Amino acid sequence: MALYIGVMSGTSLDGLDIALIEQSSAINLVATHYIPMPETLRAEMLGLCASGPDEIARSAIAQQNWVKLAAHGIHTLLEQQQLKPEAIRAIGSHGQTIRHEPARGFTVQIGNPALLTELTGITVVSDFRSRDVAAGGQGAPLVPAFHEALFEERTGNRAVLNVGGFSNLSLIEPNKPVAGFDCGPGNVLMDAWIHQQRSENYDRNGQWAASGKVEPTLLKALLSDPFFVTQGPKSTGREVFNLPWLEQQLSRLPGFAPENVQATLLELTALTIVESLQSAQSNTEELLVCGGGAHNATLMKRLADLLPNAKVASTATHGVDPDWVEAMAFAWLAHCCLEGITANRPSVTGAKGLRVLGAIYPN
Repeated sequence: MALYIGVMSGTSLDGLDIALIEQSSAINLVATHYIPMPETLRAEMLGLCASGPDEIARSAIAQQNWVKLAAHGIHTLLEQQQLKPEAIRAIGSHGQTIRHEPARGFTVQIGNPALLTELTGITVVSDFRSRDVAAGGQGAPLVPAFHEALFEERTGNRAVLNVGGFSNLSLIEPNKPVAGFDCGPGNVLMDAWIHQQRSENYDRNGQWAASGKVEPTLLKALLSDPFFVTQGPKSTGREVFNLPWLEQQLSRLPGFAPENVQATLLELTALTIVESLQSAQSNTEELLVCGGGAHNATLMKRLADLLPNAKVASTATHGVDPDWVEAMAFAWLAHCCLEGITANRPSVTGAKGLRVLGAIYPN
């Protein structure tokens, strides 16, 4: 038995999720801690997702601030659990993705693991995507192997859907290697639109989207993006889907009520998930949802409506809190790295073969 901590901040940049897991014959969530992202740091991280002046120095400073926030959260969690740093075998730190362009051979996550080791006194494992990209893969999504480890003992054809800033699927079938891919925007466009229009960071329960109606011409324009017809292993990010991309689509069409745009963005998320799932695993019996999208009642209902032959439910129905799956995954990835266990899946990323992922910063 060993204890690991996972630290995750996703594309939504709402905060840092910190999960403590116990790794033995099973993966058990022991404790969690959440830290909201300070608005100044969130704005700087968002700014670093595109080229800008003095970005090398800005990214170096931003990641120092990110690490100080993470270290504070880790110490808080340890104090709450009455644990000393030496009780933790390693921290799995994803860092913050600021660029993801596997087609050009690179992906960039900032998070200064050396500083995190110094501030916590715990070995840190980070940089999980680079080895897969070096092996010709997308470097994403990384969670299907973890989803497989969590849910592989269950019978039938299942899919695990993570809806964060972007949505990704893990397809789990008996006697088959796990498959998976990014479907497209999850919350990223909905969050950006409601922030621009109403100065809110997200659409609670999808209530604003539910107040509008889907605009077919806008939906058709959004679905025309080449990403949605790309076959095979694929991943995406803010480099493709962002507020300027949405505004460009809107500029070509007549004006729409803001709530109708939000309703259409939710429909885009739901449709691209369901169409991706049906084309890859048409006989899905159960769709388990995690990430922030699991709390969007409007989105969950729409998924259930579009998948009448499958049970759509939160991962909580199987005892795994949907808010902590990703942070747990990076704790587990740290375990795999230290044990020399391959954790990418070529059937997911398109890499040339299985690889041990992560770089180790020993304490």
